[in-house]
Order: sequence, then C-alpha cells, then structure tokens
Amino acid sequence: MSDIKISSIVIAKNEEENIRRCITSQLKCIDDIVVIVDDSTTDNTFEIIKSFGRVNCEEVKWQGYSGTKKYALSKTKYEWVFWIDADEELTDELIQEIILFKNSRPAASAYSVARRAFFLDKWIKHSGWYPNRTTRLFNKSFAYFSDNEVHEHIIIDGKVEKLKYDLNHYTDPNIHHYFEKFNKYTSLAAKDLASKKRKANMNDLLLRPLFIFIKMYIFKRGFMDGIHGLMLAVLSSNYVFTKYAKLWELNKYNK
Repeated sequence: MSDIKISSIVIAKNEEENIRRCITSQLKCIDDIVVIVDDSTTDNTFEIIKSFGRVNCEEVKWQGYSGTKKYALSKTKYEWVFWIDADEELTDELIQEIILFKNSRPAASAYSVARRAFFLDKWIKHSGWYPNRTTRLFNKSFAYFSDNEVHEHIIIDGKVEKLKYDLNHYTDPNIHHYFEKFNKYTSLAAKDLASKKRKANMNDLLLRPLFIFIKMYIFKRGFMDGIHGLMLAVLSSNYVFTKYAKLWELNKYNK
C-alpha cells in the first residue's frame, strides 16, 4: 500500500476539448482529483467531469486565476498536491514516477516538472519553451499561490527538487485559440503591472518586443522549430507590445 496519497487541483472554463484527457491521465496515480469549474462555462465541461464519478467537482464564481486555485487547494484531502491545468496531461512515464514517489520518503517540500508545449500540434523543443520547468507537486503545508493576475505560481517554503519526466501541455491547437487567450492575458498582465505602479515608455513599446523576437528566434534557436518557431517569435513579440500598449492606456486614462 502507498504511504503517500496525492490530491490534484484543476481549474476549468469551457474545456470540453481537453478535460477528459486531463482527468484520464490522473486516474492511475492521483487519489483525490479536485476540479473547480468557472460557473460562466457554456460548454459540456461540467457534464464530462461528472461522468467520471470519483472526481470532486464544483462550479464556482470566478475569483481570478490565483484566487480560484487557492480555493481549489482548500478543497483537497491530502497534504501532497499536484497542480495540473485542464489543457495538460500526465505522460505515462510521469505517472509511473508519481507512483514510485508515493512509496518514497520525499527529500523536498516540492518538485518541478518539465513541460512539452504543443503549438499547432507540434512539440516546441526550442524557442525557450522547453523544458520550461514549473513547480507542480508540493506539500501544501509549505506552499501557497502568488497573487499575480496572470502567470500565478506556487511559492515554496523549503527545498524544491526535480521530477525526471514531463507533462504534455496542449497550449494552442490553432491560431484562433491563441488570440482568444492573447486578449485576455495581455489585459491581465497590463493590470498586474499597473497595480505595481509600472509606467509604459517608448523602450517598452519599441525595444522589448524586438528583444523578445531576437531572444526566441536566435538565442533560443527558435529557427530550429521551423515555421512554428518563426510564428511563435512574431506572436510573442506582439504579445509584449500589446501588453505594454495596454499598460500605457491604463496609465493615460487611469482605468
């Protein structure tokens, strides 16, 4: 019998294309799956989750990425928690590694995983996208979520080690999906900067986007990802420009 039991947390909104894959990948190694669904969801996400039976699922009013994940964390049964996004899945290798972990004596308070990000169905191995390690398995007694509006993360009081195997992250299946997220995330990022009293200037609008393109496409060898790498470098440059343009707008009109 396993010595350690693990909960997982997932937050979801209109994720009917992803959520079944995400949950199915956890069934062999996660003991308590908690999925929190945004109550403004309009597709079949909630019904798909409920069909699994063993999943602890609840619809709630959106509290922002950080706030909603904090709420999900409060619903977990066990000390050890794996945070996974709805558009991610555990690989077979990672599942086996987690099973072995459950029969071990943890040497750290948390563990990071590498993510294979898929953009337009291609695993992006360069462009600064891999391994893109992030802390996902943690003892909740020594961890809490940051308050960032976007790109929230786990803050750990203690040692962080690495898991060997990867998560799959199906980030953008098509360009339309990319731009749906683009507008939301650039607005949240601008608000986050404004809350920290940041002011947008010409360097932010001219140099930062150019630097991101050069960094991703040249220094991070995005050219080795083919046309996908070129598109990512251009789109990421545009993301940075738009984020600071929105910050400039917030500064100017104090919205």
